[in-house]
Amino acid sequence: MDVLTADPKKKESSSNARAPVICFSHLRWDYVVQRPQHLMKRFARDRHVYFFEEFIPTDHHLAYLEIHPFAGTTVKSVRPRIPREWTEAQRNTGLAGLLDELLDLVGHPKPVLWFYTPMMFPFARHVDAAAIVHDCMDELANFRFAPANMVKLERELMHRADVVFTGGHSLYDAKRLLHDNIHPFPSSVDVGHFRSARTVPISPPDQADLAGPVLGFCGVIDERLDLELISVLAARRPSWSIVLIGPVAKIREEDLPRAPNIHYLGQKDYKVLPAYFSGWNVALMPFAMNEATRFISPTKTPEYLAAGLAVVTTPVVDVVRQYKDISGVFFASDASEFVEACEAAMNLKPRSGKWLKGVDEFLSTVSWDETHRKMDGLVQEAAETNLRSISPISRKPAKMRSKRRAYDFLIVGAGFAGAVLAERLANKGKHNVLVCDRRSHIAGNAYDFYNEHGVLVHKYGPHIFHTNSEMIFDYLSRFTAWRPYEHRVLADVEGKLLPIPINRTTLNGLYGLDLKDDDAAAQYLASKAEPMDRVRTSKDVVIAQVGLDLYRTFFEGYTRKQWGLDPSQLDKAVTARIPTRTNTDDRYFQDTFQAMPKEGYTKMFENMLDSDRIDIRLNTDFRDVRDEFPGTHIIFTGPIDEFFNYQYGRLPYRCLRFEHTTYDQRRILPVGVVNFPSEEIPYTRVTEFKHITGQVHPKTSVCHEYACSAGDPYYPIPRPENQELYNQYALLARSRSDVTFVGRLASYRYYNMDQVVGQALSTFKRFAARDTADHSLGVR
Repeated sequence: MDVLTADPKKKESSSNARAPVICFSHLRWDYVVQRPQHLMKRFARDRHVYFFEEFIPTDHHLAYLEIHPFAGTTVKSVRPRIPREWTEAQRNTGLAGLLDELLDLVGHPKPVLWFYTPMMFPFARHVDAAAIVHDCMDELANFRFAPANMVKLERELMHRADVVFTGGHSLYDAKRLLHDNIHPFPSSVDVGHFRSARTVPISPPDQADLAGPVLGFCGVIDERLDLELISVLAARRPSWSIVLIGPVAKIREEDLPRAPNIHYLGQKDYKVLPAYFSGWNVALMPFAMNEATRFISPTKTPEYLAAGLAVVTTPVVDVVRQYKDISGVFFASDASEFVEACEAAMNLKPRSGKWLKGVDEFLSTVSWDETHRKMDGLVQEAAETNLRSISPISRKPAKMRSKRRAYDFLIVGAGFAGAVLAERLANKGKHNVLVCDRRSHIAGNAYDFYNEHGVLVHKYGPHIFHTNSEMIFDYLSRFTAWRPYEHRVLADVEGKLLPIPINRTTLNGLYGLDLKDDDAAAQYLASKAEPMDRVRTSKDVVIAQVGLDLYRTFFEGYTRKQWGLDPSQLDKAVTARIPTRTNTDDRYFQDTFQAMPKEGYTKMFENMLDSDRIDIRLNTDFRDVRDEFPGTHIIFTGPIDEFFNYQYGRLPYRCLRFEHTTYDQRRILPVGVVNFPSEEIPYTRVTEFKHITGQVHPKTSVCHEYACSAGDPYYPIPRPENQELYNQYALLARSRSDVTFVGRLASYRYYNMDQVVGQALSTFKRFAARDTADHSLGVR
């Protein structure tokens, strides 16, 4: 067919028009209807879709394209014809040229490139795409006759892809560490199409006269089927008719099981499949348990169920995971079990019965329309992200205004405590506020920024927001949208990555156990615990709960590195806040609200401080400005001992040093943070920020964190003598009516971010109450 008459070039009239999809597939459009056909038909509702198939050899001396339309869809099948004598290099060059011709024909500057096979990536990698999608529906490298370079090419494709979909959860689990924007989409179903099988009264002629009961399979007949199982089933139940519908691929005809009651009906049009299903008593999925089926999520499972058929299947991992609790799905591991399962399935009335109620409720959640909707949203999001990233990401520096000659409050520190109080005093209290900070930025230790590679990083280590306070969460929600995020931490123990806090998974992984429930884990921990009469130190807390071995494995070395002291020298509060669990919950926190600011912490602080009543001076020590504004009330959020010029000596703090490194790959760690308890490793933990921020970027940035004794103060060291020293400063603070001390450093106490926000809001309420009292007395 002439390319120009097949699909005339249409210039898009709007720059916002939806980009066309070029779908690269190892499957022919008019082959068995599978995932690509279901999805591309739906994408074609509001986009041009070109289904670029594998090349076909030709005796012609030039490469050319065939474009085929099909009834019932606007999808165009693109079939490149390549001279059969060309080498692989010549083919890829020729295919790249043909692809460019197609793109010129399409007339849209940037298409979406959608890959079902990485083997087509070499001739498409040069295209400037709106977005690149890798829809990994199967582990093709495990299939028979897979090309030797497929794994290498998939790795390249994964690096370039903007979004990755997998055909099921097991495939997602296998590949989730290879990409930062990967999503599982198990097989879906066109329920209405197959539900017609419940009412169609007559089977097609080539099936109508088969002796019953009829048990059927529909799909590609290839190395994924257990041919021996089919043969045994037919032999043991000769009165059953076993129907197999579909093309034969990659196996020889002579290797197919043959018997009087085995019937190969060939490939059938998708439209007539419900008619065939209507004549079956049971649907079969006799898959071999091999590498080729390790990651499959068969489309037939929901299609059979929609047709009202009970399903008997071998224990394919994704089928078990998704359907183990669905009535009407029977699992069998060997031939004897398979026969028994078929007999049990026949006790369920096909196409009707109460058992279908639960089936239909499940099927309502797995439609192709819903899968398309979700995928389309992710593709659009990826395209919009790419569009924004054309310009380097930057943030405007915080405003530096200080025009007023008088302020009601001078706030020292632009972290959580200072910013919250500035916002409340300015916007609610109508006060004029000057915020100063010796650093070059706002947001305190929560400061995040885009590094030179465009990756969003936390300069001072990971800051994970979590709280049980709806009031605090609602307050911060005025200044940011949120990205849901549940933090997970693993500990590296001699190469094993184990969940922290300790849970049942940790115990099983560390000791090679098989603790199956909470009670078993609780009993095991109780057997290890070493109760003591009086718990005084951090070491006592841990040993009393979980025993000496777990203490040494997870706590001793880490605590020595973190605090520069042995746990026996630290207050019990240090480790008392770390729980031990008997379940498999691997979330680090269990708070009601767990989320990250969608545009980062710094943006949230910018919004918080965006008031005409708030002025900001950065790179400014408060001692350089306080004399400018005598009589102005000071809110001090820095170290309390510094404010009083270390009158009683310095309060001990633990400091941190951070080493940031960016890598030219999408993922490095399996979770956001990995702890390293061993004292032989100098750093305490490694953070990969993209897990935390949710950013999608071809590169990733990690931070190695080292605890040290010199530098900016981070953690008050909880020892009795340190608390006594702080108490002396606290007495001084109470004697000063012109200064209010707020925050972690000013209170010499470890606070989570939400606790600092709560403390600041409570402090504002006291100021507001004072203002109300002054106003009632006529004082202002």
